[in-house]
Amino acid sequence: MKRGLKVLVGLACFFVIGLPAFSQPSAKSLATVLMDDFDSVGAQDYLYAGQKYSWEWGVQASRFVADGFPKLEYFNGISNSLAVLKRGMDGERKCLGVQVSYKRKGDNWFEVFPTKDDKAFEPVFQGTVNTVDFWVWGANYNYYLEMLVRDANGTVHVLKVGSLAFSGWRNIVVKIPGWLCQHSKLRSGPPNMTFVGFRIRSDAGEFVDDYAIFFDELKYTTNTLSDIYDGYDLRDVFESAVDSESSDEVKDGE
Repeated sequence: MKRGLKVLVGLACFFVIGLPAFSQPSAKSLATVLMDDFDSVGAQDYLYAGQKYSWEWGVQASRFVADGFPKLEYFNGISNSLAVLKRGMDGERKCLGVQVSYKRKGDNWFEVFPTKDDKAFEPVFQGTVNTVDFWVWGANYNYYLEMLVRDANGTVHVLKVGSLAFSGWRNIVVKIPGWLCQHSKLRSGPPNMTFVGFRIRSDAGEFVDDYAIFFDELKYTTNTLSDIYDGYDLRDVFESAVDSESSDEVKDGE
């Protein structure tokens, strides 16, 4: 009986002491990453995998959009909260604005998304993302905001953000569902989840002749060490070797 008790106590100690050694990195590795502050055009210098990326923003709308719309521009003016946080910092304080008008009421929508070389561009998220947050200026219309992300398997997911029936600036926080695949085990597939853009839909009975929305300070919180493991640097070593051989072949051919 005593021997059995010792075994149970030993197993209990193993689970209490040993489990943390096999668990995921703790919340201490959480970081906030700024994706775009919208203060300058095409100068984000977003760092991913040792390389910096910059992009512009594009907009597209559904079929009944009025001629000359949608319009996308940068404007001076940010929320009072951000103005206090950035007090004394150099540079202009801008936000991204979009204006749309439709020929009739109905299921109208438009999308705002990053672009590079006149093509849609999807910035890659670092680590395992917990939340995405940004500032939105609402015009108190019955419009609805959605955020689009592409998981590590290549599937685009539409995350419902909520109603835009409020006036002025509001800080929006979107929680990333735990079931969404953020990292692929396939070496040939996309490595991490990517940001696709925003989609705004009008209520079927809401006015659509003149609508405007503004975005600012897009960032996210992430567990930066969640997908880093012992030997991570060997993941792409063969691809690097192939690229090097291809470069040498081109030089020899010249």
